[in-house]
Amino acid sequence: MLVDKPAGMTSHDVVQRVRRVLGTRAAGHTGTLDPFATGLLVVLVGRATRLARFVEAQAKTYLATARLGIRTDTDDLTGAVLGTAERGTGCAEALVLEALGGFAGEQQQRPPSYSAKHVDGERSYRLARRGVAVSAAPVTVTVHRIELVAYREPELVFRATVSPGTYLRAIARDLGERLGGGAHLTALRREAIGPLRVEDAVPLERLAPTDLLPAREVLRHLPSWELDEPGRLAVSHGRAVPSDPAPSGDVALLHAGELVAVARAEAGWLRPSVVLGSP
Repeated sequence: MLVDKPAGMTSHDVVQRVRRVLGTRAAGHTGTLDPFATGLLVVLVGRATRLARFVEAQAKTYLATARLGIRTDTDDLTGAVLGTAERGTGCAEALVLEALGGFAGEQQQRPPSYSAKHVDGERSYRLARRGVAVSAAPVTVTVHRIELVAYREPELVFRATVSPGTYLRAIARDLGERLGGGAHLTALRREAIGPLRVEDAVPLERLAPTDLLPAREVLRHLPSWELDEPGRLAVSHGRAVPSDPAPSGDVALLHAGELVAVARAEAGWLRPSVVLGSP
């Protein structure tokens, strides 16, 4: 299911709603959205929950709003204010554009103190809530594209397409540091995960069983390979099948248009890594 998550709910709350609508416990989301954030949340159901890693590995696009001049301990509007430095009209749009452009490409990013990253074997946000000073190790992330959408000081709106594990809250925080005076995120909307778009998602209050999509839909970014009946039977038992011409990387294996498995293409063979179809 593609769900348009509203503000004020956790991603787990959304999954619970999906479970009630469909009458199943086998459901899980891919790519957590903070409670204040809105937008695309992919919820996988039944055997399709095994596909989570293929969804999560895709780039994500966000529309973000940052407020300059105020730092918070969570790097967003839900946190306690750590300091203010009102800039008045001192931050010209040209400076904002230049600072934003500096985030493009691969870089080291320090995750927010309130994050799901592990520090000394414990979630960072749990340590932070107990008042423990948290300094998560920087991680390598990639900002594929970033652009200024609107600027009316002290607020700016920007859109960014980023690699998995990139924190938009951290971009807002670091943007404030580069401009001087700090900043925090006040709004965040996920617009896309790979080719999946929020325009195709269903508002949470309108969810119905008919909104359940075929598993193939969340893997539309993968090349596909149509199996004949002997191939379907072999793959359903976890056996590799030959491929000619040979594709590369992960491949969605279909039979009569339905997803049977995801395989890894290796040396002319398709070796199943996740099997959904029954023999």
